[in-house]
Amino acid sequence: MNKEGRGVMIQGPVQERLQISPFMAAYVIVSMQIGIGVLGFQRIIAKDAGTDAWISAIGAGLTIHIIVWIMYKICETVNGDVLDANVYLFGKIIGNSINSIFIFYYTVTCAAVLGGLFEIIRTWMFQSLSSFWFAAVYLLLGIYIVYGGFRTVAGISFFGLVIPFYLLFSFGFALQYGDFTNLLPIFDHSFIQLVKSGYHMSLSYLGYGILLFFYPFIKKPEQSKKFVHIGLLATTFIYAALAVITFAYFPLGLLEKSIWATLEMWKIVRLPILERFEYLGIANWALLILPNIALSLWVASRVTKRIFHISQKKSVIFIALACLIIVVFISTRERLNVLFDYTALVGFALAYVYTPLLYFSLLIKKKVKAK
Repeated sequence: MNKEGRGVMIQGPVQERLQISPFMAAYVIVSMQIGIGVLGFQRIIAKDAGTDAWISAIGAGLTIHIIVWIMYKICETVNGDVLDANVYLFGKIIGNSINSIFIFYYTVTCAAVLGGLFEIIRTWMFQSLSSFWFAAVYLLLGIYIVYGGFRTVAGISFFGLVIPFYLLFSFGFALQYGDFTNLLPIFDHSFIQLVKSGYHMSLSYLGYGILLFFYPFIKKPEQSKKFVHIGLLATTFIYAALAVITFAYFPLGLLEKSIWATLEMWKIVRLPILERFEYLGIANWALLILPNIALSLWVASRVTKRIFHISQKKSVIFIALACLIIVVFISTRERLNVLFDYTALVGFALAYVYTPLLYFSLLIKKKVKAK
């Protein structure tokens, strides 16, 4: 056991020069939560709960705090990351077999996010855009960021949120045309309907699970907890506020036909120097998506390094190539939807099923070893 009696770290501790400040952990997690889903989640959550879906957005956001609390407990128990936890609990062979699933999951997640961004740009801006060259250039940039180490990845997460932050104010234009009586009557749906809507909303919140992988890279991780929970509250507020604005702006019948509701609200923004504000919004969103790509590549390549002892700089190239192949293969909207559905389902299972089970299993094993 370590000096604090928390557990055994399978890998050696991360050098302090490679670690990030506690408050930066919030930017890393929030940057993974705010991605492609923000641009079209409203239609999906409204299918079950209608205009009451904003309540589901808040409820689903609050459940994340419980899962993140469990994630911190897992990492504290083994004094390391989730890879250490699996090896500590199941042994090296079975533990690493489970860990290898994360390589596949984050590789596919990277491809899904990149494919979603490509679909938006092709639909709204450049219809003849090549999926191969678009993904290749974007993945090269992601590889370059990963080569800089985790501090560089965290820095991109920071700037990827701060620079496009002004986009939030653009939704003030939609408020001018919103009819908030659309939200009435409140609580007009059953608890089961709200839960179903909350499930779909939780899929848009996914991304916070990356904490299980970069925990050892946080200086004084105990101090990061308050910043991470504040970041989660900020994400919940953004999603819930955007849902309320959307339901006030769109009648439900029109919202059912709006795949990218957030982008459509940008169409009414008119500035003296810019007529098509949605083009600027998409360009900024491409910057906001960059942390999603870089973090996914970083996690997949780090897990590969830990399991197969291949250097991260080499493994990230192979992972990026796999992402490129997937993006080219899912160049149609139908295939992209299938990939989104399966990725979201696996992500939900990892967060709400695997994480609690892992924590309780660790508690049981600690008690057994103590006896």
